[in-house]
Amino acid sequence: MVSISAVLAVSAVALGMVLTPGPNMMYLVSRSITQGRRAGLVSLGGVALGFLIYLTATNLGLSVLFVAVPELYLTIKLAGAAYLGWLAWKALKPGGASVFQIKGMAYDDDRRLFAMGLLTNLLNPKAAVMYLSLIPQFVHPDAGHVMVQGFLLGGVQLLVSMAVNLLIILAAGSIAVFLSRRPAWLRAQRYLMGTVLGVMAVKLATDRARPVAA
Repeated sequence: MVSISAVLAVSAVALGMVLTPGPNMMYLVSRSITQGRRAGLVSLGGVALGFLIYLTATNLGLSVLFVAVPELYLTIKLAGAAYLGWLAWKALKPGGASVFQIKGMAYDDDRRLFAMGLLTNLLNPKAAVMYLSLIPQFVHPDAGHVMVQGFLLGGVQLLVSMAVNLLIILAAGSIAVFLSRRPAWLRAQRYLMGTVLGVMAVKLATDRARPVAA
């Protein structure tokens, strides 16, 4: 069975990753600010489904495919790094906007909100790295059924991520108003987010770690 140390380790990694600015956070915050908390919650449902798809695919052997075909894993990793780099440029370029900056966006219906939350997470390199490279390292064949361990540890990550993202959705409006009254803080937040995204892009592109088969 899964050990307490493995659960705590996955929880810590999941917490660190969900608190790092990325595509999921940017989408959920922007929707919560412009369309309300309900829109953020519907979008979060799509994000959750994306995690479940990654979790299921990994436990059914996608990580084995990436181990067998490392070029495929490299392609996906570089695509994710390019995406993060693009997000970093959007934040850092002259005239760029903070994710917490209130701005007009077209209102979407629930179906589109859910679909965009799903797509955003499926294209999120952090999600891919979490399920394909990190969680399998805490799965031990001598501790019980490998697939059961994978789903349990993935469930821990999912709970941590959903809880933090829920708090972000609930607080997004208040944070946006707070920062809008403090332009210097808003710029600092934008530069910090852009820098973090840029560092993540470079680290992901240059990381030589290979996926571990579950």
